[in-house]
Amino acid sequence: MLEQQYAYSALRRSLESYSAISNDTWQAFATITKMRRLKKQTLLYKAGDVPQSYSYVYQGLIRCFVCDEKGNEYNKMFFDEDKFPGSMSALLTASPSVLTFETIEDSIIIEIDFVAYRQLMLEKEDLKLFQIHYLEKNWLLAKDAREIEIVQEDATARYLRFVALHSNLVDRLPQYHIASHLGITPTQLSRIRKKL
Repeated sequence: MLEQQYAYSALRRSLESYSAISNDTWQAFATITKMRRLKKQTLLYKAGDVPQSYSYVYQGLIRCFVCDEKGNEYNKMFFDEDKFPGSMSALLTASPSVLTFETIEDSIIIEIDFVAYRQLMLEKEDLKLFQIHYLEKNWLLAKDAREIEIVQEDATARYLRFVALHSNLVDRLPQYHIASHLGITPTQLSRIRKKL
């Protein structure tokens, strides 16, 4: 019970790091969520499924990846504590996700019902402000930076940028996951790390 209180307090702090949330909005928001424990290597959301929710990571680490036609995986993003994994494009269009979300560590998440969240957002001005600020920071600005990085930077520069932005993840992630995210092979990553 105490752990659940801590988890929900952390979720509220995370929401309020973007925009203030009233007690009334918070109480309504909490009713459309549920806390879950997931073992390492559990699929949270699968490609091909139409998702019904997105999540908040209280503890743990989740990767978001796509597979090509040959079965090669490409890690698009990693979600550690205070992040919100979910296939937003699939949720917004109520269509099958092209992304898979898998736990890399044992994780504790709070799952958020997306349809109920959208309805609540229409009713609560403070939740709308949270959504705007969250999208600006994590989708628009981050997406632009990532696209420039992929097109303009060589593998060493991409790795150094990853380390600078995600220093807390470098020791938590297997090297092959980092290599996949950078669009290089584990052997190439190993060479880069040796040079540095």
